[in-house]
Amino acid sequence: MVEPVRTDDLDEAATVFTSVRPRLFGIAYRMLSSAAEAEDLVQEVWLRWQTTDRTKVENPGAFLATTTTRLAINALQSARVRRETYVGPWLPEPVDTSNDPYLGAERGEALEFAALMLMEKLTPNERAAYVLREAFDYPYGQIADILHSTEPAVRQLVSRARKAVTSDKRTPVSADAQRELLTSFIAAARTGDMAALEKLFAPDVTSWSDGNGRKQVARRVVTGAARVATFLHAMSWFWGGVRVEWATTNGQTSALLRQHDGTVYGLLTVSASTDGIDQVLWLVNPDKNAAVG
Repeated sequence: MVEPVRTDDLDEAATVFTSVRPRLFGIAYRMLSSAAEAEDLVQEVWLRWQTTDRTKVENPGAFLATTTTRLAINALQSARVRRETYVGPWLPEPVDTSNDPYLGAERGEALEFAALMLMEKLTPNERAAYVLREAFDYPYGQIADILHSTEPAVRQLVSRARKAVTSDKRTPVSADAQRELLTSFIAAARTGDMAALEKLFAPDVTSWSDGNGRKQVARRVVTGAARVATFLHAMSWFWGGVRVEWATTNGQTSALLRQHDGTVYGLLTVSASTDGIDQVLWLVNPDKNAAVG
């Protein structure tokens, strides 16, 4: 006969889980680049925690982080299969960081759009090792336990991941400079001022539009300062139908594009280096807008 779980036991389990939940979400989001999928995964961890024999768990925080990471590795493998049918460029789902700037991390590493996009080329285990080490400063030995690996192997995973992520990484600008560039970009885009736009861009700037087949949304990445400026000049009509509000997503300033009836059309942000704006990111898939709308 199975004994019923006492209410006080569940209350204690909930207290423990709640105390580490921000970190669990931070791990899951950085692994999956999706706030919705991260929420679902953390909920699954909570369900498993309820049915775990907690008397045998010496370190609840480590146990829950391990469960989250292993589930995220499996979920990431499935997510990549689903993304093969995605229409047009795929971008990470934005997450509102105005109230929780680091999503439970000691540092805001592996959170900005540019970093999440670079992490897409990592293997699931490389990504897990990189996230745990760079964002949460887990010791190599603990990461090895989580990944069923050895410390030397984990050091190699983190080293490879760092090289992959930093190989294309440029010297970033400050948060204030990023917001100023975004503001100048929107002002120039509203008027279709190609000369002003080109001055803001790095020579190899790219424009990504994530709409998953949405009408009037570009389905290819536009590359190069002149081409991106021409693309924006051709769509200057767009700005008459939206108003801009400011939001903080993934630790950076973004423009929330709201239609005149109040509904959210999408989110726009830029990543920038000392060379200028190097990425223009249009997140206009309606399924990804709920988290920031």
